[in-house]
Amino acid sequence: MAATDFDLIVIGSGPGGYVAAIRAAQLGMKTAIVERENLGGICLNWGCIPTKALLRTSEIFHLAKEADQFGLKIDASGFDMGAVVKRSRGVASQLSKGVTGLMKKNKIEVVMGEARLEKGSPAPKVVVKTKDGEKSLQAKHVILATGARARTVPQAGLEPDGKAIWTYREALVPDSMPKSLLVIGSGAIGIEFASFYRTLGAEVTVVEMMDRVLPVEDAEISKMAQKRFEKQGMKILTGAQVEKVEKTGAGVKSTVKTKDGKSEVIETEKLIVAIGIVGNVENLGLEALGVKIDRTHVQTNEYGETGVPGLYAIGDVCGPPWLAHKASHEGVICVEKIAGQKPHPMKTENIPGCTYCYPQVASVGLTEAKAKEAGYEVRVGRFPFIGNGKAIALGEPEGMVKTVFDKKTGELLGAHMIGPEVTEMIQGFVVGKTLETTEAELMETIFPHPTVSEAMHESVLDAYDRVIHI
Repeated sequence: MAATDFDLIVIGSGPGGYVAAIRAAQLGMKTAIVERENLGGICLNWGCIPTKALLRTSEIFHLAKEADQFGLKIDASGFDMGAVVKRSRGVASQLSKGVTGLMKKNKIEVVMGEARLEKGSPAPKVVVKTKDGEKSLQAKHVILATGARARTVPQAGLEPDGKAIWTYREALVPDSMPKSLLVIGSGAIGIEFASFYRTLGAEVTVVEMMDRVLPVEDAEISKMAQKRFEKQGMKILTGAQVEKVEKTGAGVKSTVKTKDGKSEVIETEKLIVAIGIVGNVENLGLEALGVKIDRTHVQTNEYGETGVPGLYAIGDVCGPPWLAHKASHEGVICVEKIAGQKPHPMKTENIPGCTYCYPQVASVGLTEAKAKEAGYEVRVGRFPFIGNGKAIALGEPEGMVKTVFDKKTGELLGAHMIGPEVTEMIQGFVVGKTLETTEAELMETIFPHPTVSEAMHESVLDAYDRVIHI
């Protein structure tokens, strides 16, 4: 075991880890990154990126089926699932190779293997089990960016087997198109897969324990989303819970307790478990070092410090919101703090959330209900896409932009959208919140015409009784 000295070692190369490593290299630190599987982590290889490639396929398929509305004749009678999956995996592979290139460009040493931590000074020692044996690394600082994985409930029979019961991994690479599918959980992951498979023709049932789908979103947006999903043919059971799952010769038989207290048996070919995630904290030696862990997530302060000298943690392993862009931003903040700079701590209220289902959903900041719970007196604006010329021209007139302001100060507290390309548009409100904008600046901003983004402007105007097009 040969010792190697670094300024920083990052464990995990997902969007938190590799961004932290690059920022450290930019600041002149000798940096190493340890990865046990694929550079780019879950997000790039088995999450954000390949799912968006699949959803792009389903979006095109949907448009092809609706082609006659646009005066086109397109045969949308089928698809090649093997080719669909191949394209998705190709996109992920291309970007993983891109991360490899970024590591070389920034002179970051990549160590492939599984890491564990042992007591060391000035930071814990990193011991990596590689294909060639163990390798011992020492650095002044260590960042834990090990991410998370799908949560399972074995006692209810919800233990993925890769065949009939899937996590996101199996759902990304199906051998064939399932005829029927039960999705447990209606957060972003569950709804994105439900949307993909339903658009391609599967009979899809979604079971959600909370009283509405996409439960972290504003209630009005959730309600509108559920109506759209049901219009597409999804069956949605809210306030429901899966009590038991049994495998059958044809797939899976699930017993669901519905909100009225009755039990309903649902038989499907496949089942996707999307009920949250747990942090990857096992077999790292964290307990021996005195790292505080709460329900599988490492506890840190606003700069990623764990309380153990020289050890930091960022990203999904630290808990919600489980978002790639949150992890990346945390990585930059953590490294800049290590470098002696004075970064602003993360403001979770400025972290946007995006769900790439059909229709898309996006938000930032407080919902109307949360704003009121926090004691704000609010002004709320709404603008439906049926009043937006570009949305009508796109054939996507169903949707809405909703904005929430502090009535006393005019501060933008939250923005919530459902409809075409809202996952791109939300960034306008994110910039506004970061700049601490009020309604005055937003109303004075000139929005190009014709664009769907004009609905953002109209929503702000509506909050102050100045809306034009409704």
